[in-house]
Amino acid sequence: MSLLEESDRELFRDNFKRFLEKEIEPHYEEWEKAEIFPRDVWLKLGENGFLCVDVPEEYGGYGADFRLSAVVIEELCRAGYGALGSSVSVHADIVTPYVLHLGSEAQKQHWLPKMVTGEAVGAIAMTEPGAGSDLQSMRTSAEKQNDSYVINGQKTFITNGQHCDILIVAAKTDPNAGAKGITLFTMDCSLPGFQRGRNLEKMGLHSGDTSELFFDNVTLPESEVLGGIGKGFINLMNELPRERVILGIGALAACEGMLDWTVEYTQERKAFNQSVSQFQNTRFKLAELKTQIEVNKAYVEKCTERYDQQALSTTEASMVKLSTTELQCKVADECLQLFGGYGYMREYKISRAYVDARIQRIYGGTSEVMKEIVARELVGR
Repeated sequence: MSLLEESDRELFRDNFKRFLEKEIEPHYEEWEKAEIFPRDVWLKLGENGFLCVDVPEEYGGYGADFRLSAVVIEELCRAGYGALGSSVSVHADIVTPYVLHLGSEAQKQHWLPKMVTGEAVGAIAMTEPGAGSDLQSMRTSAEKQNDSYVINGQKTFITNGQHCDILIVAAKTDPNAGAKGITLFTMDCSLPGFQRGRNLEKMGLHSGDTSELFFDNVTLPESEVLGGIGKGFINLMNELPRERVILGIGALAACEGMLDWTVEYTQERKAFNQSVSQFQNTRFKLAELKTQIEVNKAYVEKCTERYDQQALSTTEASMVKLSTTELQCKVADECLQLFGGYGYMREYKISRAYVDARIQRIYGGTSEVMKEIVARELVGR
């Protein structure tokens, strides 16, 4: 991993912003109405060097630090492309690190170069109809048969479920062992027995595909075990800090974007012969939101630095995810209010940002689960 100079990181940011203006902005609302963005968006991101940027050079990446990957999510979320930000985050900041950190050399050589180019899109299959944050309740099974494992079960709410080519599947290899009976596998989505369900209709993040997945005697060789038999739960726990800090980074960037749009709008919008920004209520609301964003930014920066140092704890990651995503929902609500009736119209980005924000307090671990994790460190179970 190489640490980039700030000037290099900002050059990368500028290039990415230009890419978004050219390739994403003209089409995004059309994709939202279609409730899925095209598969070739992944190839365009990969061709331009914006996917999995912290993957080592021997697997096709830049070998950069985590902060460069964070720039991609920041700019997607700041611009109001929440669905695309969520999809890219799952691919580059969740699935890719699992393969990189836990995979065999063969798994890494096979998948990582394709994930960098966008040829292979990643998804992770943990949540089930009856098992969300309580992963020990999952029912998807992986039964050993000779030198293979046979996967049966169902997953739901899977981001990138329609587009994915590689799937990390969490399944029970020992149904009687609780957390120690969960194993992770890498799975090629072209295998027989795997079926994608419908693209689920959601309250927000409309252009991001979110799917049900079905496994009917999907046979995987032992070489597809990821991180060891029975070690799935602990491996999931070890990888959660990156997932939660990147969620915090995206949430904070979304807050900054919403505040920028609102400041601009309230300066332009007139009411009672003056701009809306001249009313004390508006000024105080904007000042309050700006202060809370800056305070959260300081903690996000601290957690990002600790992640780079491989020192970010589960509790710290939970706190940053809790604080920033709760703030995102507050900023979305307060800013939409300052837009008045126009804020409720789809032609204004703030309306989309409002519905996109609500999932942030749920996925990646609900706010209630985050509070429980923090509380356990304070007062025990």
